[in-house]
Amino acid sequence: MNKEDKESTAQQAVPLKTLPEQGSAAVSATKQWLDEIIIGLNFCPFAKKEFVNNTIRYHQSTLEQVKPALAEFIEQCHYLQQHDDIETTLIIYSDGFRGFERYLDLVDYANDLLIDSGFEGIFQLATMHPEYCFADDDFDAASNFTNRSPYPMLHIIREASMARVLAVYKEPEKIPENNIALAEQKGSHFFQDVLKRIHQTHRPT
Repeated sequence: MNKEDKESTAQQAVPLKTLPEQGSAAVSATKQWLDEIIIGLNFCPFAKKEFVNNTIRYHQSTLEQVKPALAEFIEQCHYLQQHDDIETTLIIYSDGFRGFERYLDLVDYANDLLIDSGFEGIFQLATMHPEYCFADDDFDAASNFTNRSPYPMLHIIREASMARVLAVYKEPEKIPENNIALAEQKGSHFFQDVLKRIHQTHRPT
């Protein structure tokens, strides 16, 4: 995708399919994953407050192609910017971007578009995927499960909010290594079993 394509994507208005998001299987699975893994194992020390206060926007996307997904992504950035009562947004791809490499392409384009659309310094992205694999790790390494989710996701984070919580959190730079140590202690089978159970509990209808 060239620069002109990205600019066109940022500007065009794409009619998006409206979904019963809060009650969908993908959203329900995501919420259970957040509760059991991200909050339950304290992988993100800042998640519990927003989860309990219901200030997370869960947006289910059925899109499978990069260009419309980028238009939708920017639309979600604008929505978050206009709604101060929402702290953060999870875009959950229930159908698309199942392959990790294709997902990484989407992430690269989304980060570029974030800058091109004037959101640099306002939002940043975090990434989660069912096949997430750190560059230097084996595919089956337990460390990968710190970022493995039931569905591919883009997490839009307010940079100002992140700066505030990091300023008061003791040794935030140790969070990733502590998470990896805990994941290795739990082992890959633990996470595989949890994710399997979540998918069995929340089957799409």
